[in-house]
Amino acid sequence: MSLHPRIVIAGRLALACAALSGCGAPTGPVGIPEKCLQSGDEAPEFVRQIGCLDDFLALASVPLDASLPGARSVKVVQDHADGDALYFQNSVLYPIHYDFVSTHLSGDPLPLVPQLGEFNTTEYYSPERRFNLAAVTYYEQPKVWALELSPYDSASADMIAALYRGVAAESYFGGSLWFHPTSEAVASEAERLPADIPVITTDEIYAGIDYQPLSLGTGMGRLRFLKAVELETEYVSYQDILVLDEAPNDISVVQGLVTEEFQTPLSHVNVLSLNRKTPNMGLRGAMTSEELRAFEGKLVEIEVDATVWSVREVTQAEAEAFWDEHRPEPVVLPALDLDVQELLDIEDVTPEPAEGESLREAIKTAVLAFGGKAAQYSILARTEDVPVAKGFAVPMYFYDQFMRDNGFYERIDALLADPAFTTDAARRDQELAQLRADMMVAPLDGAFQATLKAKLAADYPGLKMRFRTSTNSEDLDGFPCAGCYESHSGDPADWSDVLDAIRETYASIWLFRTFEERSYYGIAHTSVGMALLVHPNFEDEEANGVAVTGNPFDPSGLDPAFYVNVQSGGDVEVVAPPPGVTSDQFLYFFSQPNQPVSYLAHSSLIDAGETVLTVQQVHQLGTALDAIHRRFSPAYGPAAGNHGWYAMDVEFKFDDVADPGQPPTLYIKQARPYPGRGD
Repeated sequence: MSLHPRIVIAGRLALACAALSGCGAPTGPVGIPEKCLQSGDEAPEFVRQIGCLDDFLALASVPLDASLPGARSVKVVQDHADGDALYFQNSVLYPIHYDFVSTHLSGDPLPLVPQLGEFNTTEYYSPERRFNLAAVTYYEQPKVWALELSPYDSASADMIAALYRGVAAESYFGGSLWFHPTSEAVASEAERLPADIPVITTDEIYAGIDYQPLSLGTGMGRLRFLKAVELETEYVSYQDILVLDEAPNDISVVQGLVTEEFQTPLSHVNVLSLNRKTPNMGLRGAMTSEELRAFEGKLVEIEVDATVWSVREVTQAEAEAFWDEHRPEPVVLPALDLDVQELLDIEDVTPEPAEGESLREAIKTAVLAFGGKAAQYSILARTEDVPVAKGFAVPMYFYDQFMRDNGFYERIDALLADPAFTTDAARRDQELAQLRADMMVAPLDGAFQATLKAKLAADYPGLKMRFRTSTNSEDLDGFPCAGCYESHSGDPADWSDVLDAIRETYASIWLFRTFEERSYYGIAHTSVGMALLVHPNFEDEEANGVAVTGNPFDPSGLDPAFYVNVQSGGDVEVVAPPPGVTSDQFLYFFSQPNQPVSYLAHSSLIDAGETVLTVQQVHQLGTALDAIHRRFSPAYGPAAGNHGWYAMDVEFKFDDVADPGQPPTLYIKQARPYPGRGD
């Protein structure tokens, strides 16, 4: 069979120099005449001028902060101690400014460059600094050349102007150069720039980008085009790669995902893709893309990289070999601890580890009786600067009791032995729906009800409660299963409402998508147990969000920040927004002295120019994220010997329930290890 060659799209700076020199960019200083390095020369450690595209590419690297895709960047140094001499450093050899200046611009006869800590303090924050430090970034898709400071740099408008003019004068793209503010603080200072220095915003750059890499990697499957709403009636397979008009709220295991509408990196489907290690990308115009439509209905390989994506047709044999090789090893869940039969206040669920024991082992032990969510929440509840709602946990024992007393385990075993159930997705969906319906009318043990009713009356009088899933089959090595299960609320004033909330939460173990996920990972379905994390319900929260305690756009760790998505009110979830609804998305450089905030997108539900959180609320959130990051490091991070990229995935809300009418305050809902960015 004759196959189409691989089609590679986006991310290559393959245009000729002349074509780039005047791409509808601002009026500014005319750059130097085009003059390239000697053909065949190795990339130098620095140059004093950039004469053509080849010069730029010889020095460029992917930016440390790759939050805007399709970019290449060259770091720039202007040395006031040497007559404002300008250096374009090789940013592959020297990924940070300090590495370059301490090697090339320290002593004999220049002043010595101090140690890194002192250098960072003076050269990014002091008005008496020796160097102006920045980067020139080329954004390929919007064809924008941009001069950029670090988001936390406190350079004055005069410093920025001097550096801009120096770079423009010594580069062939000088007449097309913009200044791009990378944080709110830098944007404020940019308002004071002279009129001859053009400014471009992040929103304006982002509007010109059509490719969004999210979960990096490779997948093979049959390419199918669907609308997200069709997933409610269409069955998809782990052998499919889907092209959708928008990101769905949920999706079964597939080999890859392309959405026409861009996603937030913390969207539910992207976290699922990261957990599954399957590629996921946004592509404007994907539904009508000629490159993709050429392969509709065919077996293809799709590859998502940080700056490029590609697609090619493959044979059935190639696809089957890929599926066999990449099918996960069967996951054996830890056995439930059914000896714990009491309701525990949340602080007591995961005891502090004894001397010589690890926090990770303490969490694993607590999971056996109380599930992952309650085990993590217990640690949060005992962590300074981390506000959580008062709560308690219902152990696994009572779920197991409910399933046994009503004969549901035997029923599931019978279904699993039925070939019609195991081979027909529609039949499987129908049978699981009937199982959940029957669970909703099955009785809960009377003694359990009495114990629960007494607990709620004694400790939570008059409060509507939230019954949250906490299982032994989530946030685990090999099977994170983010969002597999559904939580529900019940009001003890109407006891049937509480019972319905518990039964519906228990029944979510048997949702079709969740069942399919376990099947793909080879998990024995009846080995799953569910505990409950119980706390007062938040009826009318003022903001809800998710955050990562690391910078997911900078896997190197050289530019640390917290990444935050937050939305106004509680009706629209950040991880599963309606079509066309955007949230505030920003990087918070909490560890830097002036703690700058760099907004990547803004909420579509509030007035232009406004932000969902105030400065004070952002700081409160940052303080909690910092505490969470440090608290869980002995379990998952550097303090546990993990030298890879580490961050916690945190859900939060702001609510005035404790003091109505006052500014809403922070509540942390949960924290779990973040899976990273993919391969």
